[in-house]
Amino acid sequence: MKNLMVAPSILSTDFAYLGKTLEIINRSEADWLHVDVMDGMFVPNISFGTPVLEAIEKYSKKPVELHLMIVEPERYLEVFSKYGVEQITVHAEACLHLHSVVQQIKSLGCKAGVALNPHTSLGSLEYIIKDIDTVCLMAVNPGFGGQGFIPQTLEKIRELKQLIQRKDAKAFIEVDGGVDKNNVKEILNSGADAVIAGSSIFNFNDPLRAIQELRNP
Repeated sequence: MKNLMVAPSILSTDFAYLGKTLEIINRSEADWLHVDVMDGMFVPNISFGTPVLEAIEKYSKKPVELHLMIVEPERYLEVFSKYGVEQITVHAEACLHLHSVVQQIKSLGCKAGVALNPHTSLGSLEYIIKDIDTVCLMAVNPGFGGQGFIPQTLEKIRELKQLIQRKDAKAFIEVDGGVDKNNVKEILNSGADAVIAGSSIFNFNDPLRAIQELRNP
């Protein structure tokens, strides 16, 4: 059985110890670092912006995926791309012209990810799936960490896997929200390639072990 790729989400860490958190992630088996940028409009929470990204670029040894939970993300793509991010993920719900935004991300030298909220149909990806590097399925309503996993996400993973195969696409499937050691095996068996995890890593007394257990369910 394949191993899941794991990306710790720093949204759930204690920001007073961000440097220490990055050191832990650097030493871990994590595949990349997941950074959520929130604007208080697309989601009710506000997280952080370019000063924090600048610090992350300086100290993180892992590739960085930037998850933009913001309205009109195209306004900030060029700015954010300057901070060494490997992939920029935008929400389909936040983009008036999704295909154009995906093209813009790639023109900046980054991989392009598209996130879907729990209520959003996979139909929005039908004609763009071959242009996307990663699809991020939200298993919680976005905006806050520590929420419970929405069970219907498992069916959505299976349907997305079928869409990718039917279209002969290469997109990775990420699952973000409510992921822990109790459901990660089901997520893997449903067809996911990677999981984003925050609370189940940073609320655990041994984050290194938590990451290892998620990668090897």
